[in-house]
Amino acid sequence: MQILVFIETDGGAAVASSWEALGKALSLSDWVTALVIGENVADVAAEAGSRGAKQVYVIDDASRALFDLDLYAADASNVLSQSEADAFLASHTGNGRDLMAAVGFDRYTGVLADCLDLSVGDKAKFVGLRPIYSGNILVDATETGSVQLATLRPRAASPAEDIGASADIVSVAPAAIDGRVEVQKVEHAEAGEVSLTDANVVVSGGRGVSKDPELGFQVIGELADTLGAAVGASRAAVDAGYIAYKHQVGQTGKIVRPDLYIACGISGAVQHLAGMNASKVIVAINKDSEAPIFSLANYGIVGDLFDVVPAMNEAAKVKL
Repeated sequence: MQILVFIETDGGAAVASSWEALGKALSLSDWVTALVIGENVADVAAEAGSRGAKQVYVIDDASRALFDLDLYAADASNVLSQSEADAFLASHTGNGRDLMAAVGFDRYTGVLADCLDLSVGDKAKFVGLRPIYSGNILVDATETGSVQLATLRPRAASPAEDIGASADIVSVAPAAIDGRVEVQKVEHAEAGEVSLTDANVVVSGGRGVSKDPELGFQVIGELADTLGAAVGASRAAVDAGYIAYKHQVGQTGKIVRPDLYIACGISGAVQHLAGMNASKVIVAINKDSEAPIFSLANYGIVGDLFDVVPAMNEAAKVKL
């Protein structure tokens, strides 16, 4: 199997989870190529080669500085044909899943989306381990298309390591089409704010902060700062206006897979669990000893988060 991997860029730098997709591809195939689209992305292309890609197709153009689905999908389809790859893989980011869906539409084939793992089955076809029913069941899925398309959930695989290799860099002209959307503005997270999807540690708050939402998320934020963690939230907390949507974890928010997830005052609705149940270690803090979150947690603390979280923060400061 020959696999083409989309290396997503943002401001000329690689999106970290793309290296995880490359690492997974390298574990499945001896012939892996990469696709880099953007502006001033020569360093990213060179890094893809250094991390093990045999060939790197590069579309470096000012018109590709920002992600445009129409333009990127046309570019990807062209390169996919040029590379003669059997499979196309991307990280399951917002842009990655949109791109793969558009390429699938162009190719009249399905997409194995949001895979927790990938393997190669009969007839050199991808087998994707996918969550269904809000993450309560995992299934092995395959597709019958001539070209296999898949997205890999961030943090589902180890990133490709820099082995000091080099690749054949192939410069490709941008597809000659006009996009239907004009990007007016891109807003990035505040400086110093840890990305939810990339974080090794996430501290989340839920309805349990309701007696004093401002103080509740203040102490949660302080613990997150001490641990170098991202701040998350349940949908209930977001819907109540306690915190912005960008922090929402769950089926209708962001999917996270950190090494440590600390759930503060979160009952454990199935929609929330679908966004964090793949965390390696889960610590739950809740006053209700019967809260569903405890059935999933590795460690549970029955108590008021307004008492427990500050105590955890002070203990963490001493240890760290």
